[in-house]
Amino acid sequence: MAQLNCPPCTPCAAVCNEHPPVQTETSYENPFHVSEEVRPQCPEIMELQTSPVGLPTANPPRYLPQRTGNSDPHPLAQPMGPIGPWASGRIDWGALSGQTGARPVVDRYSITRYSVDEWRQKNAFSLEATSNINSKSEQIEHNSKNTIVKTYSFTDKNQAECTQSLHDRAKTIDDVKSELARAIKAMQDEISTLEEQRRRLKQSLAVLRMPEAIATECLECRSGRPDNELTRDEPEEELVREVALIAEIRATLLKTLADIEAQQVANRAARQRMEFDWSDKFYAHENDAINCNYSNKSSTTMFRPGATRCPNEQSTEIYWEKFSRDTLDMCAATRMQSQILRNTLDTILMNAARDLRTQADKVERALADRVSCLDEIRQKLEIDLQKTLQSLANTEIQIEKLKVAIGNMDHAMKVVQTRLDNRNKRPRVENCRDQSHLLLIAEVKSIVEGLSAMEAQLAQSEEVKNELIARRSELEKDIMMKRRTIFIDRDRCQRLRTHFPSATALSGY
Repeated sequence: MAQLNCPPCTPCAAVCNEHPPVQTETSYENPFHVSEEVRPQCPEIMELQTSPVGLPTANPPRYLPQRTGNSDPHPLAQPMGPIGPWASGRIDWGALSGQTGARPVVDRYSITRYSVDEWRQKNAFSLEATSNINSKSEQIEHNSKNTIVKTYSFTDKNQAECTQSLHDRAKTIDDVKSELARAIKAMQDEISTLEEQRRRLKQSLAVLRMPEAIATECLECRSGRPDNELTRDEPEEELVREVALIAEIRATLLKTLADIEAQQVANRAARQRMEFDWSDKFYAHENDAINCNYSNKSSTTMFRPGATRCPNEQSTEIYWEKFSRDTLDMCAATRMQSQILRNTLDTILMNAARDLRTQADKVERALADRVSCLDEIRQKLEIDLQKTLQSLANTEIQIEKLKVAIGNMDHAMKVVQTRLDNRNKRPRVENCRDQSHLLLIAEVKSIVEGLSAMEAQLAQSEEVKNELIARRSELEKDIMMKRRTIFIDRDRCQRLRTHFPSATALSGY
């Protein structure tokens, strides 16, 4: 809209050549929009071109003081007296009579307060005051219009700048809010991934009870071996190493589980901090978005006294940027630490599963070698037992033969002794020690010597028989112990170790 904008010192004319109209853009609410066709006239021109009664401008109107002559018989310089001798009343009326309370000149027909010159002077004063106040009013109106135009223009400019600033601020907040949303999503994914790893670790700890129980059961079973078989052999040493390895791995996994739980607390705290920050920024963005849409036509605006006062807890833009960046950096550092912990956990579980399987294979090989060795010695002992039994049977047969042979020698002894006894009964000289008699005595001697030899052989055979019986008992006992040990190592331990978990199960999958 066009608005006349003339300097306050120069009155506006119908056509102003020195100060043409100035085009000024104002708000649409400006109530002083004046078109170029409508131009107010200056008071001096109006006074020069106006004659209330149509008289020539050389003579003032009759209601104003006259330039020459005086039609009033009572000028201002003289006090007004009575009109004639018939008038009565006080005659001390003056210019200040209205303020002192003095009565005017009166007679029976009228009351007179002012003279004509006083009346004309009063009219002149009134017209002059009216002209002055109208000029002042027009000047004030002109200045007001210029002030309103400038104020509206400056206000529109400031409002546009504030709106643009709010748009920029809202975009900045939205960018940081979007970055926070991405960080929250990444942290939530990290928390979910770490929670899966925590469940995997707990599953690994649960599976770890099985190899521990298997190793402990194997040690307890092997402690039930017979006395002679209670040796610290290779399977025993490998089982002890396995139990120690399981205890060490359990301690490491428990420590890692505590670290993961502490890291989860830190991750959730970082996520909560970012969520709080995101919520605040979401509210701030919505607030600035609403503020950006406010205009002079908005119906929801109202006066808010004290809105320009800054609260004590209000932060600065530098602190806002630092706080937002610190939140994002803290989140990134926490997430990086969580990723490092996850990678460490993967390494720990892989190494633990590999070490446990390696040790389990060593135990199984040691048990297999031990069982093979025990079975070999058992077979050897069984062969020796068969030989011992055969020797015992042969010895018993030989003893029976010796006994029969010794018994048969009694007949020969009886024959020879009978013969000698009969020959000793010969009469006198006939009872001589002839060759036959000597041969009989030699026969008795040989029979006695034979019996002695056979009895010695019989005694030796009986002794050997007793030794064979004792040896048979020892062999049978050894074989029984070997079979008992083989049963423990093969049928108990090896069968029990077939339930040993795989590397995948030990890894928590």
